This record gives sequence, C-alpha cells and structure tokens, in this order.
Amino acid sequence: MATTATTAPVRRAIVRLTIGSFSLAALLGIIALLGGDFGETQGRVLLTTVLVGVVSIAVLCYLVTAGRRSQPVGISGGVVVLVPFATALLMIWGDVQHGPSEGLLRTFGVGSVVAATLAQACLLLAMAERSRPGVRRLLVGTLALAAVLAGMGSALITGYNPSGDGFYRLLGVVAILDVLGTVVAAALLKFGAGSAQVAQAARTATVTIPAELDARLTRAAREQGQDKEQLVSAALESFLGRTSARAD
Repeated sequence: MATTATTAPVRRAIVRLTIGSFSLAALLGIIALLGGDFGETQGRVLLTTVLVGVVSIAVLCYLVTAGRRSQPVGISGGVVVLVPFATALLMIWGDVQHGPSEGLLRTFGVGSVVAATLAQACLLLAMAERSRPGVRRLLVGTLALAAVLAGMGSALITGYNPSGDGFYRLLGVVAILDVLGTVVAAALLKFGAGSAQVAQAARTATVTIPAELDARLTRAAREQGQDKEQLVSAALESFLGRTSARAD
C-alpha cells in the first residue's frame, strides 16, 4: 500500500494539464489540415501539434514515478523536457530564411536525448520496484546502458568526431543491448515466473489519506520503528479481526 496524500493532487493537475494541452493542440492541428489552403502557418501549427503530443507522452512516462522512491527521476524528466520543447518551438516559429543556429540545434538534440532517456528510466524504475531480484538486476543493467547511450549520443550531437568506425560500432551494440534489456525485462514481468508476483502487486490497494493523518502516521511509524505500510497493515488486521469476532 502506498500513501499518496501529497502527490495525488499534483499528479491529477499535471494529467489534466497534459490532456488539455494536447487536446487544444490536436484541435488546432485538425483546423490547420481542414481549413483551406495548406501553407507555412498551417505547417507550423501541425508541427506544434506533433511536438505537444510527443512531450505529453514523455510527461505521462515521468508521472509513472509519482509517489514512488524513483519520483525524483520523474521530476527531473519533467524539468529537462522543457528544454527540447522550448527550443523546438523556437525552431518551428522562428526565422525560416536564416534557420536555427547551431547552438539551438545542439541544445534541442541533447535535451531530446536526455528527456527520452529519463522517460525510459522512469518506466524501468517503476517496473523494478515490483520485480524479482534477477529481473531487477537486468533493469539496473539496462539503465546503465541507457545512460551510456545517452552520453555517446550527446557527444556526437555536441560535435565529437570519432576517428574510425569503432565508436559507431560500440554505439550500435549499446543501443541493441539497451532495447534487448528493456524488452526481455518487460516480457519476464508479464509472462515469466515473476508475473504472478506482479499480479499480486497489482492487487495491492492504494489509499489516499489526508495530509494531517499522514503526518500522524509518519510519527507513529518512526516511534515504533516500523514502515508506514506495516503499521497500517497491522491496524487493518486488528480492526478486521475485531469486526469478525463481533460478527461471530
């Protein structure tokens, strides 16, 4: 069980903002496609719609970590994704004749790589929290590969010019292993021996409690040297036991 008294309102607000933003962008994109001649402005509106859609998907990936130990990674992703979003808007609506500067292109490229890597990390970390130790180690290894891949990609974007093809061969190997680790871990969680544990975790209830009660629960857990989950479980078992005794 997870107590999400502090994160639930923020998560709901972000979800509503994400859905509302993309709905508005989608409406403008449809108007641009159906509203007569398709010119430069309509093309910019359509590109903006695609941009908002991609950013919305990334934000939903970051939200997977809300209320979890990996939440700081999701928050970092939500901040980093603003970089490619802002630079892309500048390129879409900027001066077409002169085009974007090299610095703007590199900032957009590195920001996109880091934002995408953080989105992948959020999904992997969310899976890791409910996986078996073997799968968890695979996910951690995949996260390391994703970080290496992001670093190598960012180096190329910022102007690194490797001599020979060894760097590109290594880049390809890391990318393949990164994808392989993600696919294998997801398959093991869904269909492997640990899938029953995942299903059991999915049946675990999530309860939202008031902030004042959450603070009291935190103090009581600290005084008794227990986790909040253990304390709440014990209280529920005691209550249900008394209820069953009275019913008998």
